[in-house]
Amino acid sequence: MKIKVIQFIVAGLITLSLSSCGVDNRPLKELDPNVAEKTITLEVLNPKVEISIAFEQMVKAYEKENPNINMDILTFGGGANYLDELKARFAANKGPDIFPNGGYEDAKAWIRYLEDLSDQPWVKHAYKDALVPMTMDGKIYGMPINYEGYGFIYNKDLFAKAKIHTLPTTLTELTVAAEKLHDIGITPFAVGYSDSWFFVLMLNIAFAQQDDPDAFIQALKDGTQTIEGNKKFEDVIRMLDLTVQYGNKDFLTTDYNTEVELFAIGKTAILKQGNWVQSKIDQITPNMNIGFLPMSINDDVGNDVLPIGVSNNWAVNKESSPEKKKEAKKFLNWMVSSEQGKKFMKEQFHFISAFENIETDRSGALADDLMRYSDENKTLSWHWFKFPQRVREEFGYIMQAYVGNQLSRDQLLHKLQKSWDKNE
Repeated sequence: MKIKVIQFIVAGLITLSLSSCGVDNRPLKELDPNVAEKTITLEVLNPKVEISIAFEQMVKAYEKENPNINMDILTFGGGANYLDELKARFAANKGPDIFPNGGYEDAKAWIRYLEDLSDQPWVKHAYKDALVPMTMDGKIYGMPINYEGYGFIYNKDLFAKAKIHTLPTTLTELTVAAEKLHDIGITPFAVGYSDSWFFVLMLNIAFAQQDDPDAFIQALKDGTQTIEGNKKFEDVIRMLDLTVQYGNKDFLTTDYNTEVELFAIGKTAILKQGNWVQSKIDQITPNMNIGFLPMSINDDVGNDVLPIGVSNNWAVNKESSPEKKKEAKKFLNWMVSSEQGKKFMKEQFHFISAFENIETDRSGALADDLMRYSDENKTLSWHWFKFPQRVREEFGYIMQAYVGNQLSRDQLLHKLQKSWDKNE
C-alpha cells in the first residue's frame, strides 16, 4: 500500500514539474503542422505501357502534393497479359490497390474485389455511355480510363508515292492498295503476330458488324447462333489473310514493339493498331504524316467505320484497408478533376476523354481521325469484354495457329466455335 502511495505521489510531482516547465502534451502533429502524416503506399497496376513514362511523371506530381502518399506503379501492356499478373497477386492476397478492369464479363468475374464507386465526385463528369461497362445492379464499380479506337494506320507519304489517291474503304480497294505498294518495293503491312491479343480486336469487327451484336452474343451463349458458317467471321479471316500475304515475312516472330517500329521508320505503309501508338510513333518519328483507314472485311456498304470504345477502367480493391481505399479514391478524383491531372490526361497521355470536364487533345493525327469518325457517326462498338474471359485468350492462340499454317480456315472457325461452347 505504501509503495502505491509513493508511486502516485511521484507521478503527480512529475506531472506538476512538466506543467511548470511549459511542456504541452498534445499530439506532435497538432503542435507542428509540418510533421508528415503516416506514409501510405498505394500499389497501382497500369495497363497502358504507351503512357508509362508520362504516368510516372503524373504520379510524382501527385506525391509532391500529397507527401504522405507513396505510389508503386507496375506497368503492363504491349502484349504482356496483365490479367495473369492480377490473378497471381490476388491469389497470394497481394492485390494492388488500384487495378484495371474491362467491365461486362470482367466486372462480373472480379466483383468480389471491386469497391463501389457510385458516390465518387468524378461520376457526374463521366459520359453516361462510358459508365456502362462497369455498372451492375445500379452501382458503378470502375472509372473509365479513356476512349480509344483502332483500325489500319497508314503512312500518307508512302500512299502518295504509290499513287494511291482514293483511300480504300472496301476489301477489294485495300487489296489494290497493297498491290500498288508492293509493286514499288514497299512492304504494305507491318504485322506482329508473335503477340496474340490483337486477333481479338480483329474478330470484334465480325461481332460488331452483326445486325444486333448483343443479341448475337446472347444467341451464341444460348446455342442458337454459331461462329461457323457466319459470313462476317469468314470475311475477317480474308482480311487477315491479306495482311499475311502482303506483310513482313517474319510476322510470327515480330512483336508489338517491333511492329510499331517497322511502321514508324517507314519500312511498311500500314499498321494494324489504335490511337494508343501515337506517342510511341512520335518518339521514333515526330510529326509523321499518318491517318486511319477502316479495317474493311468485305465490299459491303458500311465498311468505312472505326471501332471506338472505353479502353479499360480503374477499379479500387475492395479488400484494401479503409485508409488505402480512401487514398485510392482521392487519387482517381485528382486525376480527372485537378488542373494538373487534367493537363496530363490531355497533353501528355493524348487521351480521347471519357469526361465532359476534360478536353480531348485533337493535335494528334490519330485522335483527330477518330473524333472525326465519331462526329460523323461512323463507328463500331467494342464487344470482347462481353466474351467469357478464357475465350478471349483462346481466340488469340487459335488465330495465331492459323497464321502459322497449323489450321485451315474451316478448322479455325470450328475451333473458335468450340472454344466459345467450352467456356460459356
